[in-house]
This record gives sequence, C-alpha cells and structure tokens, in this order.
Amino acid sequence: MRPFVAPADRSVDAATQAFADAVQYYLTLTPRQLPSEFFYDALGSALFDAICELPWYRITRSERALLERHGADILARVNPATVVELGPGSGGKLLTLLSARARPRDLTVHLIDVSAAALTLASRALAELGVKHVVPHQATYEAGLIEAAGARATGGRTLTLFLGSNIGNFDPPGADEFLRSIRAAVSPRDALLIGADLVKPAHDLLLAYDDPLGITAAFNRNLLVRINRELGGDFAIDRFTHRAAWNAAESRVEMHLLSTARQRVRVPAASIDVTFETDETIWTESSYKYEPEIIHQMLERTGFRRVNQWVDEDARFALTLVEAV
Repeated sequence: MRPFVAPADRSVDAATQAFADAVQYYLTLTPRQLPSEFFYDALGSALFDAICELPWYRITRSERALLERHGADILARVNPATVVELGPGSGGKLLTLLSARARPRDLTVHLIDVSAAALTLASRALAELGVKHVVPHQATYEAGLIEAAGARATGGRTLTLFLGSNIGNFDPPGADEFLRSIRAAVSPRDALLIGADLVKPAHDLLLAYDDPLGITAAFNRNLLVRINRELGGDFAIDRFTHRAAWNAAESRVEMHLLSTARQRVRVPAASIDVTFETDETIWTESSYKYEPEIIHQMLERTGFRRVNQWVDEDARFALTLVEAV
C-alpha cells in the first residue's frame, strides 16, 4: 500500500480526523484499500489476541518460544538501558524477553502504539514485572520513534523491538523506508530486534489467515464496523466477506473484503459516497514472508549490521538482531 502519514498530534479529535482522512484517501484508490493500522481498536485488538491463540496461526507462539530460549543471549549482547517496542500489543512478548534480565526494573521502556487499549495492557504487564519507568506513546510508529528519541536519557544503548512480523505489512520499498526511519531515530551501536515470518507452504499460510473458526474474518470485517461507529458509515457488514490469498510472485498473503452485491456506501465524516460492484474488493492487508538471508539484506541496506539470527525451522519464523552502523 502507499503510505499514509497521520498527524503527530494524537488527541481524540486528531486521531478521528486522521482515520477519516485515511478512509477518504484509500477508498477512492484503484483498487480500493484500507490501511491495516486501523484494525486495532479495542475490539480489533481483542480479536487479534484471539487469533494469536489459534492453532493455525503460529507466529506469536513461535516468536515467544524463541524469546524464551534466546532472551538472555539477546539481552547480554546488547545490555540495553532503554527498550523501545513498536506495537507491543498486550505486552506478552516484551515480558517474555525482559524476564530474562536480572533487574528489569532498572530499564526505561517506551511503548509505541496507536491503540490506547494495547498501551494500557502492556503498561500494566510491565508494572507487574516491576519495571518502574514506562513511557507510553499513543502515536504512529514514526511519530512515536521521534518522541522516544527526544526523551532518551544520556548514556547506555537502546534496544528497539519490532516483533510479530509487523515488518511484513510493508511492501519492500515501504519496509526499507520504515527501517531507515528507525535508523534515523537511534544512535550508532543501538540495536534492533526484528521478528519476521518465513515462507512456508501455501496451505499453512492460508489456514493462518483464513481460519476455520472465522476469527480472522471477524477481525477483517471489524474494520467496517469501526468506520460505521466512528465515522458514521453505513457499510452493510453482512454484504462483505473475508478473502485471503497467497501471492507467490510477491511472497505475500493478501487480505481483502469482498462485496457480495452491488451496493452504495456513504461515510459522512470522510466525505465519501462510493458504489461497490459485485465481487469488488477492499484490500486491507499484505503480509510479506521472507527467507532468512533476505531479512539480513533488507536490514544491511537500511543502515544496520548483523549480530545474530535465531530461526524456528519447524514454524518457519526468525528473530534477527542487528545494530546501527
């Protein structure tokens, strides 16, 4: 997807306006699109947490197992004074990593997420671990990185976490641009730990993104529920179905919402009035999959050098640790 830049001011009115502006922009593109960052309202975050528990979606469990197995090694290699997590969700993976540290309470932790619910859950989890200095940023990743960099204490290394294969939501040029923005916000020798899902059989990928229980479908369609609730839209939710497809040529899983009838949709707060044809889709997410060496190449061309990589060969998932040059 083409990038959409939201305002740095994340007050309620500014956040709603940013959502409206994005809906107006993306729904008038060809093909029609909606940015995946808007999945995560309170219900969307809860549905995603449920997805992470599904037997067919192995990303979270595999990544957490790697963090449990190698967390002490990761922290020993970096010895951070500050940890910044982009998109912490409920904070479970961060807790897994920091539990390998003898004195996590001494860390300063910055949490960056557009979801207020996620920030609350992650902050509460860190407090239970004993971390005293937690700074939440309800912001886009880019804006939050700038805020966190501005609040950085003198001395000590920073470890930035970008887990959950969220890098896969960017197309290759967008991934490079985003990684360069991380590099611009950190200092030389600061570290980045990135989790990335690897290429696996198409059948396994499609089960992960179109599960038999329909939870991923509900997660996808909730984006329309959110537009109706927050922007006054009149999407008929039952006239859109979930579709997931593996695009082998682009190495990505695509999620779409498919219109089952010709229908007119109005979203007053976004000033749009559009007609969907039967079988027309809204492209809501791309999830790129990687080979281990491709991850290294992507990070090296954006200003980092490799430190180590840990791969779960069974689930086909990789954690890659690099440092800024």
